[in-house]
Amino acid sequence: MLPLILVLPTVQLLILINAATMDIKNLDLTVVDQDQSPVSRRIVHELDASPFFLLSPEAKSVQGGLQQIEMGKADLVVVIPRHYEKDLIRGQSPRVQLLANAINAQQAQLGYAYLQQVVARFGSKLKMEMLGEIPPQRIHVTNSFWFNPELNYKFFMLPGILTILVSIIGLFLTAMNLVREKEMGTIEQMNVTPVHKYQFLAAKLIPFWVIGLFELTIGLVIGRLLYDVPIVGSLTLIYGLASIYLVGLLGMGLLISTFSNSQQQVAFISYFFLLIFILMSGIFTAVDNMPLWAQRINLINPVYYFIDIMRGIMLKGSGFMDLWSHVLALSVFAVVFVSLAILNYRKREG
Repeated sequence: MLPLILVLPTVQLLILINAATMDIKNLDLTVVDQDQSPVSRRIVHELDASPFFLLSPEAKSVQGGLQQIEMGKADLVVVIPRHYEKDLIRGQSPRVQLLANAINAQQAQLGYAYLQQVVARFGSKLKMEMLGEIPPQRIHVTNSFWFNPELNYKFFMLPGILTILVSIIGLFLTAMNLVREKEMGTIEQMNVTPVHKYQFLAAKLIPFWVIGLFELTIGLVIGRLLYDVPIVGSLTLIYGLASIYLVGLLGMGLLISTFSNSQQQVAFISYFFLLIFILMSGIFTAVDNMPLWAQRINLINPVYYFIDIMRGIMLKGSGFMDLWSHVLALSVFAVVFVSLAILNYRKREG
């Protein structure tokens, strides 16, 4: 149990924070230059200078570019048609073909957008140079990114991954502990003692509640020291709401253990619920982008609430009044599952 409590979260935070990223960089790009003109070579140079693309060897034909996509050697293909430079000199608007591997839809969409912007901007600039036109006056837009100015994806991921690690350890260990006593037969000895069942379950819940807060502390320290993740809001509020969240999660673990007779049953049931909770929690994609029925299911997803709470407090500095609806939902979750666990646990009162 000690390696599970201490080593597992540390190693996973060190690995997952760096690996779990949605930043689109280093896309493999293949160019099919059918024009072979100074202008087309300038386009290739412009693409090579972009931080989003890694230029692969040029393909001789469109079919060759498609073969590179099929073989997994290219994510994107740019086809510069013949007479591209001549058409620009004549004042026409030649088109550049963009092909994308859309197995990863998000990568294809963002990569296609980056590529389109680079090519369109260069084509417009080049046309003005050749025709001697004065560029029109444009509105200059200044961007201001709040709460994560550097768009560091690690700041977004750490609160979510930390929540998941705390959830896995809290739910799994709590449920496993009671079932282990059933398998060893020691639960029968407890059942004949004068200890009331709520006292017995509280004794099972409190140690893992403390362990869960300890895991949270380890994660916050790692995030602050190694990744410089900001904690703008109140640490007291984080621990206060984490305490409510853990009570509900541990209550769910206890409830699962009252229904289960073996550790295998506990593992299957716990991972069934955790998998659904995690995938629908918004850790990778925004919940607002989900279908309406999925958003309604998230109303009973405690992981979704606590990830939103952690991100709000750590990155935005949200206060209690900003999160009161989430706090209410977690409180209801805690009361319901702890009550069900106490009611469902069968014990002869002494």
